[in-house]
Amino acid sequence: MQSKSAITSVKIHDIIQTRWSPRAFAADKAVSHEDLLALLEAARWAASCFNDQPWRFVVCDKNTNATSWQNAYASIVERNQLWAKNAPVLILAVAMANFNHNDKPNRWAMYDTGAACANLSLQATALGLIVHQMGGFDAEKTRELFHLPHDCTPMAMLAVGYQADVDVLHEDFKAIELDQRSRVTLGERFYAGQWGKGIE
Repeated sequence: MQSKSAITSVKIHDIIQTRWSPRAFAADKAVSHEDLLALLEAARWAASCFNDQPWRFVVCDKNTNATSWQNAYASIVERNQLWAKNAPVLILAVAMANFNHNDKPNRWAMYDTGAACANLSLQATALGLIVHQMGGFDAEKTRELFHLPHDCTPMAMLAVGYQADVDVLHEDFKAIELDQRSRVTLGERFYAGQWGKGIE
């Protein structure tokens, strides 16, 4: 299996360093219900504005509900379907538009939903699972297929499962899977006290 530990400028926690987003999923390895619940529990304990917990997750497990999984798969763009077809679990992450306590617009809902997805991904790494988050899906199609309410935004589709050898991938993705991970330097995105002054 391909391992891609991040080459960091300072020491960070192993869970963060080893988390990455493979596309090579083992089609024959189901995710246990216990592990799925652990992923969702990790997401549940993410921080959120007013503790509003604006996220909603639609869990589609191919091994227990093939119809829901097929609906999720059908909403994914064709290029991503080439590899997502092997993921045993697809999860739709949704952000609710309004606060629960006063029904006013919650401009932090998307931010908070992203934090919940990050927690889920890190918990997956701790359990030996992989997660690949996708923006490449048809949000309107998910509204229809999953009967989503009008006051929400479908944010991402998450593929969850166990890693497989790169050989399971379509040729278009093998080089990407094997490439070294990279990030721009800290100073290019993180500023010291004012915009544009790179932290050192």
